[in-house]
Amino acid sequence: MNDGQRPLGDMPADDFRHYGYQVVDWIADYFEHISELPVLSQIEPNWLKDNIPESAPEKGEDFGDVLKDVDRLILPAVTNWNHPNFHGLFSTSTSSVGVFGEMLAAAFDMKAMLWRTSPASTELEDVVLDWLRQMLGLPDHFEGIIYDTASVSTMHAIAAARERSDLNIREQGMSGRDDLPLLRVYCSEQVHSSIDKACITLGLGTRSLRKIAVNERFEMIPEALAEAIDEDVDAGYLPICVIPTIGTTSSSSVDPVDAIADICEKHSIWLHVDSAYAGSAAILPEKREYFAGWERADSIVTNPHKWMFTPFDLSVLYCRDLGIMKQAFSLVPEYLKTNDESTVKNGMDYGIQLGRRFRALKLWFVMRYFGSEGLIDRIREHCRLAELFASWIEDSPDFEMLAPVPFALVCFRACPDGTADLDALNERIMNEINASGEAYLSHTKLNGKFTLRLSVGSIRVEEQHLKKVWELLNEHLNGVVKASAKGAD
Repeated sequence: MNDGQRPLGDMPADDFRHYGYQVVDWIADYFEHISELPVLSQIEPNWLKDNIPESAPEKGEDFGDVLKDVDRLILPAVTNWNHPNFHGLFSTSTSSVGVFGEMLAAAFDMKAMLWRTSPASTELEDVVLDWLRQMLGLPDHFEGIIYDTASVSTMHAIAAARERSDLNIREQGMSGRDDLPLLRVYCSEQVHSSIDKACITLGLGTRSLRKIAVNERFEMIPEALAEAIDEDVDAGYLPICVIPTIGTTSSSSVDPVDAIADICEKHSIWLHVDSAYAGSAAILPEKREYFAGWERADSIVTNPHKWMFTPFDLSVLYCRDLGIMKQAFSLVPEYLKTNDESTVKNGMDYGIQLGRRFRALKLWFVMRYFGSEGLIDRIREHCRLAELFASWIEDSPDFEMLAPVPFALVCFRACPDGTADLDALNERIMNEINASGEAYLSHTKLNGKFTLRLSVGSIRVEEQHLKKVWELLNEHLNGVVKASAKGAD
């Protein structure tokens, strides 16, 4: 049917069903055969842009042709985050039931600003986040709200900390005032860059962020934090927030939250715990020791889209007193006033967004389909696989561990005898493996050393995939060493 004959309105229902079945079949095949694809896209920069017309079509195209171009144009340009050999950054993956949740959320297309505009989203969010709170072992005074990413969750937490400091910044702002001291936010040297960006966005500036030294396990040193706060108070600065991390980005280290909570209580400072990556592991009884003290926090962030098989994006911020967040952000223009606002929860009151997506639906699907036992079993297996991989590193004379493995991230490097520049060696090995498309590793620097990072988190990962990476590492190490020896000759 050409465009001139198409009726106004949406795609006809029969066509939607026809292509809908095709799309579900495509996704099912994609998941089933994803291990046959390269992990990282193999295209050159601008390849996709160069192969797509510069302007949109004037007349509508057959949707079958559009789907063909997914295979021809889009798939080659996809880095396959759901690949079982995606081990870089933090390995994350969606689940099929999570995809179903996204499909229905897109179909409902609700804007969850008011309870009235989105009762299902508003109330299901409360229910699902309370389910998750119970699974995580958090006290019932914590109430949750869903944002998109941990960066945004943490920014809201710092905004709440600033609001509680009673500086009237909501009305008067920070610029042009000579009655404000320098506000301080504290975190460790291993903190995620989103903390810096939050301080920039909120007008605090990077000079307000003070980074505290870490020990040999890359954990914040409480004594150094206490000393820094005392110094700042003596200098006339105002400490407003401390952010320890459970599962840092570089090494998954765990700051001593209990000891840090003592310091925060002494000075009445907001305690925000960043457990964006590792928070999901709190559902494992044997991992609870790493979360000691987080129940004392004012706010906690955890991301089910990182390690609970929920499609990106879904970040949860739990607050001891969510009313402070409402105090910081609630603003109700006339056109959004309702006669039920005193008896319902309106999501728009708890952040900078007005409209909010129906994110809770996909997490509800995931939690119901897998159940707490299924989620525990999968995360436990990931931890076992990481420990297994670490044991191979420890048993090898050519590799060494560079950090503990509390969760499912392994930090290590190749260190064969006789190699002068280990940083260059490890960077070359990583780049060669990544370029091959066989697996994907990322890196960091720990104690000044170029460090390889292997993250285990895909719902599709099995022991065979870790063995593959181990074989690749040894193969490329031997290749580089032999090439270097030949060059020296």
